Amino acid sequence: MKRDTLSREIINICLEMTRLGLNQGTAGNVSVRYHNGMLITPTGIPYEQLTETHIVYVDENGQPEDNKRPSSEWRFHQAVYHARPDANAVVHNHAIHCTAVSILNKSIPAIHYMIAAAGGDSIPCVPYATFGTKQLSDYVFNGFKNRKAILLQHHGMIVCEVNLQKALWLAHEVEVLAHLYLQTLAIQNPVPILSPEEIAIVLEKFKTYGLKIEKN
Repeated sequence: MKRDTLSREIINICLEMTRLGLNQGTAGNVSVRYHNGMLITPTGIPYEQLTETHIVYVDENGQPEDNKRPSSEWRFHQAVYHARPDANAVVHNHAIHCTAVSILNKSIPAIHYMIAAAGGDSIPCVPYATFGTKQLSDYVFNGFKNRKAILLQHHGMIVCEVNLQKALWLAHEVEVLAHLYLQTLAIQNPVPILSPEEIAIVLEKFKTYGLKIEKN
């Protein structure tokens, strides 16, 4: 797909993320794998002001193109692509319920079968590190080895998928799960969860189930 087309898709995903209430202000960032590197949102520009020319190419060595500044979180986007060769898109945001769960330093357990959309029987919360640091990208790399979604302690969420549309879909599903978890946690702690055996069945079914979006 041409760069301008992918850049426009990144912007559209950013705007839709805001419309869905998954992000606030200039927080959060979006990227897509491109030419052995990635295209990623720039730092400090509100989504509604973005144009295709603002989107930044960062090569496989972490070098951005001249005269452009990528998101300060480019390192953990790169870490996701290294951990997940099957991922072509990454979405990060500070969705309210996911961030609340991350502040509690809790992983989201198997409260609903849709947890399997994230690739396992939980959505783990990785340790806190200052945003933009290599330490945080190392935590992200480890968190994504066998998951497609994680929480960042005192920070927010990250998801990856095969394309931008599926990544946004998964981000929304994770936020719904976080909301459900907080509501049930307020009533009963620990919350009831599905068995590992049931999640294994759902994981197998998810190989042929889900959002049917083929384009990147």
